[in-house]
Amino acid sequence: MKPVLKLENISSFIGPFHILQGVSLEVRPGEAVVVLGRNGAGKTTTLRSIMGLVKPAAGVLELEDQSLFGLPSHKIARLGLGYVPEDYGIFNLLSVEENLRLAAWRQDNATKERQEYILQLFPDLKAAYRRLASTLSGGQRQMLSIGRALLNENKVILIDEPSKGLAPIVVEKVCKALLEVKKNTNIILVEQNFNLACAVGDRFYILNDGRTVLDGGIASLAKDRELQKRYLGVVA
Repeated sequence: MKPVLKLENISSFIGPFHILQGVSLEVRPGEAVVVLGRNGAGKTTTLRSIMGLVKPAAGVLELEDQSLFGLPSHKIARLGLGYVPEDYGIFNLLSVEENLRLAAWRQDNATKERQEYILQLFPDLKAAYRRLASTLSGGQRQMLSIGRALLNENKVILIDEPSKGLAPIVVEKVCKALLEVKKNTNIILVEQNFNLACAVGDRFYILNDGRTVLDGGIASLAKDRELQKRYLGVVA
């Protein structure tokens, strides 16, 4: 099956630091891929390299056989990649409504339908529709960030640490929402919460020191406590 998104031996620098030294992964149609690894393994830099926020120095980066190498971030987004950054990436001095409107590429019936879907997916956003983003809780900000990525017709959505800093009951809401999202959209999920990763993901890639060191079905990793200890430092 031809992948929707393909990374092969990606190398990326941040200043003089060689962060990614051989990251390879692919997203196949209809699946959610989880990127795992200890802190500093290169997970966030991988997402930022895909989006062009960090410019890869070498390797293959393709969306449906179209090279993304050297393209600016806004063009990459327009080709069908949504990005939910670790710090939410929302505008605090704008309302929920304005944040969503600003994220839309166009104002048409399809966009309006997707917005209705987002507000049904996240009832908290519907209730806070006119409120400033600065007044939202951490969980609601995360919902808004995901909602902004869903507003356009994206082929893959990249989501960075959606459970970070959230209460367990909010993590459960986010998990349910991601399970709903994956029915229609491919996902790359960077996540430290192993239980959430196993609930949402179909396959996994483990990064270590900026390299892909292991990949496979998430169900097999969930059963292998030795691998969890060796690469993640956790036991589910």
